[in-house]
Amino acid sequence: MPQYSTTMSRQEGVARDTIAFHIEKPAAFRHQPGQAIDVVLSRAGAGDAQELRHAFSIVSAPGEPQIVFATRMRASEFKRALGALRPGSRLTISGPFGSMTLHPDGQRPAALIAGGIGITPFMSMLRWARSERTARSFLLLYSNRSPQDSAFLDELRQLEHSLPAFRLMATMTDIGSSTAWDGPTGMIDAAMLRKAVGSRQSPIYYVAGPPSMVTAMRGVLESLGVVSDDVRSEEFYGY
Repeated sequence: MPQYSTTMSRQEGVARDTIAFHIEKPAAFRHQPGQAIDVVLSRAGAGDAQELRHAFSIVSAPGEPQIVFATRMRASEFKRALGALRPGSRLTISGPFGSMTLHPDGQRPAALIAGGIGITPFMSMLRWARSERTARSFLLLYSNRSPQDSAFLDELRQLEHSLPAFRLMATMTDIGSSTAWDGPTGMIDAAMLRKAVGSRQSPIYYVAGPPSMVTAMRGVLESLGVVSDDVRSEEFYGY
C-alpha cells in the first residue's frame, strides 16, 4: 500500500471519550467513502521495528481538504501516543484500503447499521452524499449506550435535514434516569430493522461495529431473508 508522511492538524472531541483527529491530506492521497487507513506512530527513541500501528476508517469525504479519523480513547500504548500528538506532530499513514464501499448501482438504497464507533465509515459516505448531491437513498440505524456516547450525532441530525433521501434512526441501549432521550431505545433487532427499511426495495446492507454486534446483525439479516451478497460488514476491534 502507498505510504505517506503527514502532520497532525488538530483534535476534536465528538462524544464521551471519543476524539476525531484531523491530519493534513498528502497531495497524492485518494480514497473512496467507507475505506480505511493505517496510522503508524514511532515509540519514543525506538526505530522502525518498534512502530505502533492501528487501522482506522476514514470519517472525511474524498473531497475534504483534510483526512479525519475518530476513535474511543483507551489506555493502550497506541492510544496514549496518538493522544499525545500536537498540531504539527509528524506521523505516517498507509492506504487507503478496504472494500466496504458503496454499491455501484446508485438506484439501490443503502441501509447502514452502526454500533458505537462503527459510525466512522458511514460518516464518509454521508458527507460524500451531501457534497455530491446524490439522489441515492440512505437509511442509518445507529446504536449507542447513550447520547453522550454517540459520536457525530448532532452532525447526523443536520445531515438528515440537508439530504432529502437520508433517514436517521438512533437508538440508545442504556438510558439512565438523568439522560434526556425521547427517541427509540433498545438494541437493533429484526422488528426495528423491518420497520425502518419499510418499502425500500432491494437495499444493500452495510454493518459496522464491535464483532459481537456485527455477528448478531448478520444473523438478523439472514432471518429476514437478506442474501449474503447484499451484506457488507466491518468489525471494529479495540476501538
